[in-house]
Amino acid sequence: MENSDSLNKKELQNLDKSSKELGMGGYLDNEISEDSYRKRMSQRKNIQEKRLEKRNKEKGLIIVLTGNGKGKTTSALGTVLRTLGYGHKVSIIQFIKGGWNPGEFKALKVFGENLKWHAFGEGFTWETQNREKDVELVNKSWQLSIDYLKDNSFKLIVLDEINIAMKLGYIKPEKVIEGIIKRPELTHVILTGRKAPKQIIEIADLVTEMNLIKHPFKEQGIKAQEGIEF
Repeated sequence: MENSDSLNKKELQNLDKSSKELGMGGYLDNEISEDSYRKRMSQRKNIQEKRLEKRNKEKGLIIVLTGNGKGKTTSALGTVLRTLGYGHKVSIIQFIKGGWNPGEFKALKVFGENLKWHAFGEGFTWETQNREKDVELVNKSWQLSIDYLKDNSFKLIVLDEINIAMKLGYIKPEKVIEGIIKRPELTHVILTGRKAPKQIIEIADLVTEMNLIKHPFKEQGIKAQEGIEF
């Protein structure tokens, strides 16, 4: 006999299948008439409501933003802004970046004590030219991250460019995993940066890979510009 979890999972799978079969609407399909279109969208709405009703759990999410495309930190900061908008506390720890104060830092200062922003890095590896110093700063950033990850008053922790720090060998994925899985149950954590390790991706709840299609620096020789890159 199947248990309730198995039955619930099967029901969700059937709802998801029905939702996909009915489609998104619009002009993606050639509908015979407006009446049949309205009927199909009404069915789609009913199924969507059931999908939302069944998926009613809450938990602190591990979110990974990776890939070679631009926008990983920008996406994380969008979530930061959303979280701050609800009056929650947020901490941002930058592991590699840190040689400058970006526009987001200046704009988000209006949230006062609800936002804690730390940038211990001294820039990219070709700027620092000192691996021992880089490791020291990453370890310092990680110790501070642990303090925030243990603090249940913070709703969201952003570990910016920590994926790069792991890729460069400055901190081990196992150490990062050990720290983030001990956080409070409803605390979200975002890890950004290229080349997210396989171990991190495996434990994540949400992974988005940003693919590079075109970039003005590479194709047109356009420099990083205020308001776009920083």
